[in-house]
Amino acid sequence: MRDDLINIYKDAPAIFETIREEIGKVVVGQKAVVEQILVGILAGGHILLESNPGLGKTLLVKTIASTTGLHFSRIQCTPDLMPADITGTTLIEEVEGSKHFRFEEGPIFANIVLADEINRASPRTQSAMLEAMQEKQVTVGKNTYRLEEPFFVLATQNPIEMEGTFPLPEAQLDRFLLKVFIDYPSPEEEYQIMERYTGHAEPKVERVITRRELLSLQQLVRDVPISDDLKRAAIKAVVSSRSWEGVEYGASPRASIGLILASKARALLSGRDYVDRADLEVMARPIFRHRIILTFDSERRGVTTDQVISEIMKAI
Repeated sequence: MRDDLINIYKDAPAIFETIREEIGKVVVGQKAVVEQILVGILAGGHILLESNPGLGKTLLVKTIASTTGLHFSRIQCTPDLMPADITGTTLIEEVEGSKHFRFEEGPIFANIVLADEINRASPRTQSAMLEAMQEKQVTVGKNTYRLEEPFFVLATQNPIEMEGTFPLPEAQLDRFLLKVFIDYPSPEEEYQIMERYTGHAEPKVERVITRRELLSLQQLVRDVPISDDLKRAAIKAVVSSRSWEGVEYGASPRASIGLILASKARALLSGRDYVDRADLEVMARPIFRHRIILTFDSERRGVTTDQVISEIMKAI
């Protein structure tokens, strides 16, 4: 097993470069977003993607799933979606004159689950995903079913259409390792998008790694060394967020764990066998931004969560 990890470690730079190239066939630009999503997958965490409509959130997730060759499913969240529509349900079927119960798996039984517009699902349906996201299992009736590793939920939400939506509760937000913002492309990138998707043939990607290789890379992430000074800096940042001026509620201990894991994953993704301070600074925003709640006065003055995070990281 150790030999397999050594081999995958040697091949990791080439694997990551090929993944980026394959994603680049479909997705124009958004390099920072792609990096953060790959970091989340390597760290084994769930990701919340937020952007205005039409910026390719769904396309990006489907493309990344295609490069890994993992079992992919999509859930289009709507207010009338029921928990059983996600987790699955128990059916009664008749076999040779006798009736039996059979569990029909829902779309949550996949390696990569795209929960499109998750804030349109009702709180009852959103809560059905909590157990799967945290425990990586589903309980239906008296039976519990394990989910296959690796398992990721990549959820999207639209911040400008709030009518008919249900904001995610803090407990569920905390289950997401990263919250990633997707911004508009530059005029040059938008021209490339127009050229690429107004022709006859749409670009396609090929699988780069296998499920077993991805699991090995996730193991390698936890082996990446980090100094005690950087560990203390991460703890200090999290603790500072709880008493920072203008912050109503700070980050939970999950943020400490997430910041270290995400920094390790970014170091491996960058071809380094150690974590440096830049990894912590880059990953702090997607790790903290959904875990920090600003006071009403801060929001009234137009202060953003990312601004507060930047101040905290500078202070430490």
